[in-house]
Amino acid sequence: MTEVLLPIAIGLVYVLLSSLIPEPHRRKFNALMVAGAGAAYLSGGELGVWELVFCAVMTLAAFRGLDSWTFIGIGWLLHTAWDVVHHLKGAPILPFAADSSFGCALTDPVIALWAFAGGRSPWAWLRRKTPAAVDG
Repeated sequence: MTEVLLPIAIGLVYVLLSSLIPEPHRRKFNALMVAGAGAAYLSGGELGVWELVFCAVMTLAAFRGLDSWTFIGIGWLLHTAWDVVHHLKGAPILPFAADSSFGCALTDPVIALWAFAGGRSPWAWLRRKTPAAVDG
């Protein structure tokens, strides 16, 4: 159960921390994160030249993500698919953690859903849901 809940929690923490960055810097920061995710498997090279092709596709998604939350979401879903391929091949993102690609495949869609929703900060929503302190 932990191998499922922890990656989802990591995705939620990423969203909460990333939301502290004001716009438009938040979107640009997340586009850079997509670009970095695209290069995450390069050092392993398990899929040969396809690792380079994937990196190029992710770079394009990141570039388009500079102006579009939709492309940031697309980038995270692409990375999810790449995580699944690496997990099935037995080539994890962290060589010392066998299920790390599986975990990443659960974290990435959480971030993607947030991006598809426009990368809005949940802090304002959380503040509205918290009852105001009563002076007494």
